[in-house]
Amino acid sequence: MPYEKDHVLLTDLYELTMCASYFQEGLSRIATFDLFIRDFPKNRSYFIAAGLSEALSYLANLRFSREQIEFLRSKKIFKRDFLSYLKNLRFTGDVWAIPEGAVFFPNEPVLRVSAPIIEAQLVETCLLNTINLNTTIATKASRVVLAAEGRAVIDFSLRRTQGKDAGIKGSRASYIAGCLGTSNVLAGMKYNIPLFGTMAHSFVMSFKSEEESFRAYARSFPDSATLLVDTYDTLSGVKNAVKIAKELEQNGHKLKAIRLDSGNLVSLSRAARKILNRDGLAYVKIFASGNLDEYKISALIKKGAQIDAFGVGTAMGVSRDAPYCDVIYKLSELRDNQDIFPAMKLSKKKATYPGRKQVWRIFDKKGNFLKDVLGLENEKLRGKKLLVKVMEKGNLAYRPPSLEEIRKNAAANLAKLPLKYQQLTNSARYSVEISPQLNVLTERLMYELEKNQKSRTGHKKSKRK
Repeated sequence: MPYEKDHVLLTDLYELTMCASYFQEGLSRIATFDLFIRDFPKNRSYFIAAGLSEALSYLANLRFSREQIEFLRSKKIFKRDFLSYLKNLRFTGDVWAIPEGAVFFPNEPVLRVSAPIIEAQLVETCLLNTINLNTTIATKASRVVLAAEGRAVIDFSLRRTQGKDAGIKGSRASYIAGCLGTSNVLAGMKYNIPLFGTMAHSFVMSFKSEEESFRAYARSFPDSATLLVDTYDTLSGVKNAVKIAKELEQNGHKLKAIRLDSGNLVSLSRAARKILNRDGLAYVKIFASGNLDEYKISALIKKGAQIDAFGVGTAMGVSRDAPYCDVIYKLSELRDNQDIFPAMKLSKKKATYPGRKQVWRIFDKKGNFLKDVLGLENEKLRGKKLLVKVMEKGNLAYRPPSLEEIRKNAAANLAKLPLKYQQLTNSARYSVEISPQLNVLTERLMYELEKNQKSRTGHKKSKRK
């Protein structure tokens, strides 16, 4: 998704007020923040990284327009010198990231930002928004694709996503995750995603008879028609589709598919397949839609449904059972000239790991994922490093992959993820270990922070006496 000029204000007010205070205090330390997901939503056992391309576009083009500065001035919150500073603000930091399409797990930084503290703080909200939505939908879509067991899945979600922006991002994310294409024409244009479409019940109802509507549509699209057969009586609709298919054959064309959108999809698909095969139309595919998700698709396949492809809309486009990830952006280090200050949060159940970190992935003898290790970036650990440098001093530091390359990366990652981690429910928990040095640093810093906190608390109590 390309950067839009208004995205610099796509932030929470407190990001700007904190930045204004940093500016007033003259703070220019280099701050490192980790963007990661704290834990899995229900029935999730992995994440598919998505949204990096948009995030980098945002960072590379970060700037305030005159109109935006005037808007902030009108709120009478910020001082003139800070607003003047914002006029020339650019992102000048370094960014490390897990590439799009990669599988990752909780507490692993999917993005690591090191920049002057004002810059690093300002970008928090937009980065969280971007990575959260894209990763949530890509992960959901990958589950749907896995449930289909090699059958095609088409994204039908646009009409029920939360706005056009989410709809376009969702189509891209679902394509990364393995969907064959989308019904979203704008996403098709922006990202060159294959487009798919059938017809609506209103089209069938606009003609005197179902047969007449099918014939009209086939005349318009003789080599790509998919006929919706359940407007009135599904099996009668299938028989009418057979008539049209035979007429197409006489003129050198072939009916592409029929579509089932309601009813008992197991029994109807079996009956439809029998009718089609009986009339020599085994090549006509059966396409199913209608409030589907990974659980329903899995159940249909287990019950023997004769379905070749699935159109999945709302449940995938909004990730209905887990509509967000617990994605966070936390300070892990401050640098002031040569001085380094690791940072961590101690809140109950929300503690974070300090320092600049890297993730190492270890594989078994067959090349499958065995475990990950979260450690400090300068540790010498075995395995493949997952975080790669994508920005240096505000400029791109790597060749951005094409969408097709990202899609292939997702497929390759999932192929190496053992099946026990891909179950729709009750899946195994993948092992993410903490390295020795990170563990030592965490324990030491935790001790020092707790000691300092107790010391300050005790001092206040003694003064009250």
